[in-house]
Amino acid sequence: MTPPPEPAAGLPSAAPAPAPADVDPDQPVWITRFAPEAVARFAAEAPDGPLAGVRFAVKDNLDVAGYPTTAACPDLADRPAATSATAVRRLVAAGAAPAGKTNMDQFATGLVGTRSPYGACHSVHSPAHVSGGSSSGSAVAVASGLVPLALGTDTAGSGRVPAAFNGLVGLKPTRGLVSTRGLLPACRSLDCVTTFTRTVAGAASALDVLAWADPDDPWSRPAPPAPPPGVATRMRTVAVPAGDLDLDPPHRAAWAAALRRLDTVAAQVVPVDLGPFLAAAALLYGGPWVAERWAAFGTHLSGAGVDPTVRRIVTPGRDVAGPDVFAALDRLAALRRATEQVWLDVDALLLPVTPGHPTLAEVAADPVGVNSRLGTYTNFVNLLDLCAVAVPAGTRADGLPFGVQFVAPAFADLPLLDLAARWCGEPPRAVDAPSPGTALVAVAGAHLTGMPLNPQLVALGGRLHARARTAPGYRLYRLPGPGVARPGLVFTGDGPDGGIAVEVWQLPQQAVGALLGSIPPPLGLGPVGLDDGTTVTGFLASDHGVRDARDVSATGGWRAALRADRA
Repeated sequence: MTPPPEPAAGLPSAAPAPAPADVDPDQPVWITRFAPEAVARFAAEAPDGPLAGVRFAVKDNLDVAGYPTTAACPDLADRPAATSATAVRRLVAAGAAPAGKTNMDQFATGLVGTRSPYGACHSVHSPAHVSGGSSSGSAVAVASGLVPLALGTDTAGSGRVPAAFNGLVGLKPTRGLVSTRGLLPACRSLDCVTTFTRTVAGAASALDVLAWADPDDPWSRPAPPAPPPGVATRMRTVAVPAGDLDLDPPHRAAWAAALRRLDTVAAQVVPVDLGPFLAAAALLYGGPWVAERWAAFGTHLSGAGVDPTVRRIVTPGRDVAGPDVFAALDRLAALRRATEQVWLDVDALLLPVTPGHPTLAEVAADPVGVNSRLGTYTNFVNLLDLCAVAVPAGTRADGLPFGVQFVAPAFADLPLLDLAARWCGEPPRAVDAPSPGTALVAVAGAHLTGMPLNPQLVALGGRLHARARTAPGYRLYRLPGPGVARPGLVFTGDGPDGGIAVEVWQLPQQAVGALLGSIPPPLGLGPVGLDDGTTVTGFLASDHGVRDARDVSATGGWRAALRADRA
């Protein structure tokens, strides 16, 4: 008899853990719960797959063949789907079996989990506080132990918010990495299929199966064979907002604790201006994207089963003028360009998922205002084409879970999951050692990401391994001469204690020789000590070569030195 396959990392293949004793058994988690024999039929399709034995929940805006896709609108309950959504089919082909369709904010319009005729969900940690939405039922199904994996969607935070409110890992992949075919859209250009799991390893295992360039999905995009240039294999430098954030007092204290914890996970923490990100977030509902929601499901809004708040929010999209759309796209392009500068210096951005955790009563008193505030730190992610993962960050003083999110550029999903794993105390899948036949080379100037000579590294087959800083004792000089501005890095023994910013690139061994041949004096290659105690080959200048050069060490790095010169 063939032994059963090993369960995927982080996803139990047996029955999920029993629900905690204080979990409300009457929560309206399901819109449609599948009969045991139906679940068994799905499970039998791939009994030896990598996810064999895993049961998962499906947000009810994703198709499962033979069952209606209601998007929490009873008017659609008599329309069974002919085929399953691509994401569902890929999980089933890997051995997993859907257990049912879950409750949600109607038409995925909401971040609270209360906009459903099927009932309002609440956090598994408090019957008085919202579950978060729109993927409310999916989050509660995992948090209460009903299933180890659930599919949701995240257009403006609909996966990350309920993950944070229920102490889960909520992965929002790069747009198009997971097919949205078979999804009843909310905002088609921004929609993402997401996952809920208890561990980062579980999210990574699910993404391994779900990521696929679907030729029948016009919004699908193939993942590059390696992280794009500028995306580090090992994420060590994390940005945090400069200045205070709009947070409720319990959230503020939990955020302060999260910042202290970050110092144990990241090698460098860099404050950045959050303004352009927040300005982009404001466009989602303050701009014309509500028209895309009207285009997606506006024809259903006249039905008797429509939530009045959803109708109130989306109906104005019918009257959005064409020039307003293009003006907003132009504004978004400018904000995207402004935020791109952040990713030259850092690997990821850490933020709280929400400003607070409202109660059901607070949402009932102000359904639009409270909901809108919840998207303050999530709305911009898809608009700016970023990926994100929400992870638990302890509890607030009142015992409610607190969640943070790591955000990174498109197609940085796997390195981002490794960063999230380190945050959660799980082993990352990436290793620090270079691959066989390659070497690590530190660059400090014109070869940095976005600099004029960086294409040389890419053309030689280089990949960004990590952003780092030198060990103390190095100084940086601006070399005189025409052409591309170049720095010289020299070990003097009396350089800044914080070191000098560098990038460590992984290059094929034979490419290192080619690189050496392209370096003009007074530069060369030599050993460079890094802040983590390791030593790699790197660009260094001779002592005599910087005799007439200007010392720019106080800026902390070449990019900062150039910015200072332009100021």
